[in-house]
Amino acid sequence: MSGTMADTASIRRRALALISEDGRGVATRLTREFGLTRQAVSKHLKALGSEGLVEAEGSTRARVYRLVPLASGLRTYPREGLAEDVVWRELFAPVVSGLPENVVDIWRYGVTEMVNNAVDHSGSPTVEVGVWRDAVKTLGMVRDSGEGIFLKIQRSFGLYDPRESILELAKGKLTTDPANHTGEGIFFASRVFDSFLIRSGSLAFFHDKYPLDLLADRPEGTSGTTVNMWLANDSPRTLKSVFDEFAAPEEYTFAKTIVPVRLAQYEGEKLVSRSQAKRLSMRFERFRHVILDFAEVVEIGQAFADELFRVFAQAHPQVELSAVNMTPEVERMVQRARIGPGDTA
Repeated sequence: MSGTMADTASIRRRALALISEDGRGVATRLTREFGLTRQAVSKHLKALGSEGLVEAEGSTRARVYRLVPLASGLRTYPREGLAEDVVWRELFAPVVSGLPENVVDIWRYGVTEMVNNAVDHSGSPTVEVGVWRDAVKTLGMVRDSGEGIFLKIQRSFGLYDPRESILELAKGKLTTDPANHTGEGIFFASRVFDSFLIRSGSLAFFHDKYPLDLLADRPEGTSGTTVNMWLANDSPRTLKSVFDEFAAPEEYTFAKTIVPVRLAQYEGEKLVSRSQAKRLSMRFERFRHVILDFAEVVEIGQAFADELFRVFAQAHPQVELSAVNMTPEVERMVQRARIGPGDTA
């Protein structure tokens, strides 16, 4: 009996996961994965429907399933005088109530950090906050109609292009108000959630659970700033595990960062110049350990490598520079820069 119940639970759990990913062809995929008859699969899907967890439309062969929102909330607040803990208690906490403590802790951290950012930095007259929970995951949203995060960072730091703002956000320790903020909120929020998306203007910054940072041009402009956060309702992740990953040993300080090097590489460009390396290494000195992730970077120039791995490294011996996900071509350039003297520019 217990074995049958366990099988039923795992089948239905998998059905919900498949529907969350793509509601088409669910019965066929379950039939193949579990070796069940279509009648048996249909029984499980009907049970999920009767429990109010899923709904379906279309004929038997072309049926599309979707998860039913179990709880939700959406509210627009005046920004002036808004307190992030009030937003959490009034809107968010009731929707995520009953989820595991580590999941609730992540939502409390992410929502209060993003609302506080909108209150302190956006200049928007209002802040819109939303939350939607289904049987698999929860989605949170914080939106303002202010200047836009990427343009504000560009203006505050004198950057050449708003796309450079995304690279700076990916590093962490970035704030336009250092007297009142540490610049850690977005960095850690982007890593505690399964997926994290910031849209502003024509740009988007996306960090997912794999993890990958993505700089994406959007064809249409998006006024203000919108932050979306996704997290599985049964996620095993904890705030402490993420903070510890980037903390100095035996200290509770933000000491390590992982920098996606491809964010410094605009479409059609190659990373060949010292000026590109200097832009990439801006603010590296604030960290003890910088991991340069060369995923999706096929090659780099000798001057670029020399500026990073010899010039910067010699000028900042307190910063440990590591490189991961290198192609053989990139690795050769990095090794050459580390062992040789000589200016190649």
